[in-house]
Amino acid sequence: MSAGVLELDRISKQYRKVTAVTGLDLELADGEMLALVGPSGCGKSTALRLVAGLEAPDSGRIRIGRELVAGDGAWRSAERRRVGIVFQDHALFPHLTVAGNVAFGLDGWAAARRRERVATVLDLVELGELSARYPHELSGGEQQRVALARALAPEPALVLLDEPFSNLDRNLRAQIRTETVAILRSTGTAAVFVTHDQAEALATGDRVGVMRDGRIEQVGPPEEVFHAPANRFVATFMGEADFLPARVSGAELVTEAGSVPTPTGLDGHTDVEVMVRPHEVTLRAAESGPARVVGAEFQGAFVLYTVVLASGRTVRSLQPHTAAFTSGTPLVAELAHGHRPAILAGDESVAVH
Repeated sequence: MSAGVLELDRISKQYRKVTAVTGLDLELADGEMLALVGPSGCGKSTALRLVAGLEAPDSGRIRIGRELVAGDGAWRSAERRRVGIVFQDHALFPHLTVAGNVAFGLDGWAAARRRERVATVLDLVELGELSARYPHELSGGEQQRVALARALAPEPALVLLDEPFSNLDRNLRAQIRTETVAILRSTGTAAVFVTHDQAEALATGDRVGVMRDGRIEQVGPPEEVFHAPANRFVATFMGEADFLPARVSGAELVTEAGSVPTPTGLDGHTDVEVMVRPHEVTLRAAESGPARVVGAEFQGAFVLYTVVLASGRTVRSLQPHTAAFTSGTPLVAELAHGHRPAILAGDESVAVH
């Protein structure tokens, strides 16, 4: 990882008897995008506010651009941290024009330089022609881009985005998310996204940090967090997952839906489960098949089937809409991971290689 733009060292924050963040460690490289995801109340927005300087940690240290901004007696206020913030509701000033909103954080800049910078960032977000409009005259997507332009205007070391797309409708949300990521990439600005949407986290982050109860359960590349979760919570939070008991048989781990190669590193683990996501289960109609379809959820191009196995356990299988299985259809359900499967002992993943 390159030189860090952000470092959190054992950060904790408590509100009366409620612990919002505890022992939080995190690093962010220059130009990197980190998506923080977790259920409501897990502490992700509090972590963002601590980085921004809107809250002070009870313990621990925060460094931005290797400068200590909180902890060990140090404190830099929000306006002195070189951090841009995009809030969920955009927080635009209704009495200021688009240009006025973007210029708001440029106090102290020479007038000519301020005008030039406002024009530059408005062109960057493709809103130059709307500079004289007021927030109520803009669409939700345009307001979000103004908020991003305002955050980028002071040339921050880091941009923080707190649920920035949640107030947009579904189709517009995907478009604006793509545009926002592209703009941040073009400027090389490091960013932390906070979201409760797992798909959004996987789509935006160079790394994804999954939080629960004020702690980060796992942080890593999206593919790693999705396919190799650290524990059962991460597995189920980051996508639909079922778990099948497995036993070691020579070079294979055998489940009732088929076998997977036995990874090294299972020494001492005899009671394990294989994580199975719906796209990793194939279905094949068979008159004497031991499994049965007991449910189907139409999702447009795909159908999510619930299948009961011979043992009574259920798994889910995502199939193209052309593969029609009616309720009660006998079939064979088989595993088809295509990658090293996640193996759990209890609620924790087994470190295998």
